[in-house]
Amino acid sequence: MTDQIRPDSGRLTHFGLVLLLLGACGSDPQPVCSGETLFGSPTAATGLGPDQCGPTCRCKGTPWTAPSYTAADADALLAWHLVDPPPLLDSDPYAGPAPLPGDPDAVCAVVIDQPGSRSYRLETFPSEAAALRAGALVTHFDACGQCSSLADLAVYMRYPDLTAPVRQCAVDHLNDTPEVNQQCLQALGFTVPCAQIWYFNTVATRNACAAPCFLAFNEPYHLPDGTLNQCLQCDEDHSGPVFKAFAGRTRRNTGIASSMCRPCSEVRPLVHAYP
Repeated sequence: MTDQIRPDSGRLTHFGLVLLLLGACGSDPQPVCSGETLFGSPTAATGLGPDQCGPTCRCKGTPWTAPSYTAADADALLAWHLVDPPPLLDSDPYAGPAPLPGDPDAVCAVVIDQPGSRSYRLETFPSEAAALRAGALVTHFDACGQCSSLADLAVYMRYPDLTAPVRQCAVDHLNDTPEVNQQCLQALGFTVPCAQIWYFNTVATRNACAAPCFLAFNEPYHLPDGTLNQCLQCDEDHSGPVFKAFAGRTRRNTGIASSMCRPCSEVRPLVHAYP
C-alpha cells in the first residue's frame, strides 16, 4: 500500500499512525486488549454474525478497528523487494521437539535499505520501541520468520479466509509430492518459505486431527458459542505452536481481521503503512 492509510478521520503518515496507536494502546509492548465480541471479519463460513465477531477491539479502554485493506493495497506491497529472504526449510519442523516460547516483546520490522528505495530487510527487534528508535517499520509482533515478508502480508490482506483455499490445496494434492502441494500454496501468492511452513502445518494437522476434521469438514468454523469447531481447535492445539514459531507472521499478530474470529486478548493492533 502507499505511505498513508485511510482511517475514517482522514489520512495519516506512518509516524502519525504510530503515535495514534501508542496513544490508544499506551507504550506497553504487550497492550491489554479486550472486546465484547471476538475479533475478525465474519464470512458465510464463519458461523458467527456481527453481534459476535467484528474488526474492533478495545486496547486499554480505547477502541481500535483494523483497517479494511483493498486489493490495490495488497498489490502495492508486491513492488517491494526483500533482501536476504529467510532460508528454505530443509526438514519438517514438526518432526523435532516443540520450540521454546519466543520473547513476548519481540517485533519483526521492515528496514528500508535507502530512503526512497523499495528494497528492504527484515530484522527482529527486542521491542516495538526499539524498532521505532531505529527508524524501522513494525510489520508484525513476535520474531521474524518464514512468512514475514511483505509479499506474504499481501496474501493475508487479499484473503480474509485462508482456511478454505489452503485446505483445498491439501485435498486436491493429497497424494502428490510436497512440491506440488506447495506450488498450489504459492499460486495464492505465498513466498516459497511461507508456502513450506503452511504445507507442513497441513500435514501435521492431517496426521493429528484426521478424525475430527473429517467430521467437521462442512461445518462452520465456529460453534454457536464462538468456540472453534473441533477440527480447527485440534489444529490450533497440535499444529499452532510450531506454525507460529516458524512462520513469524500470523493474522493475529499482524492486526489483520480474518474469517476465523479470535479473542481480542490474542490480537495485536497494527496499521500497515509503507512509504
